[in-house]
Amino acid sequence: MARVDAGMVTSGAELPGYRIVRNFGIVRGIIVRSRSLIGNLGAALQTIVGGNITLLTNLCEKTREDAFELLLQHAAEHGGNAVIGMRYDATEVMQGVTEVLAYGTAVQVERIS
Repeated sequence: MARVDAGMVTSGAELPGYRIVRNFGIVRGIIVRSRSLIGNLGAALQTIVGGNITLLTNLCEKTREDAFELLLQHAAEHGGNAVIGMRYDATEVMQGVTEVLAYGTAVQVERIS
């Protein structure tokens, strides 16, 4: 599946060294995940010890990674070769179920000579 190169994504309003030649609008990648029963038990045990709750950290990292990948694909589907203004957002849609949204503006850029 076609996708924008991850190196062509920025949280800024411009991509240094490139000129925006076309704006394709907002694009997004959405993932909705729940924690498993085993994951909940493991995380509960980790909270007793304290510190980084690696089971949840890994789940969150994987979820953001998947949302980002969908964003790259969505941007390419709209004709973009870069994404500017990239952000993440997360919302708990029900107890134990979280939506992670990666969004930004798909643009076509060309290198500045």
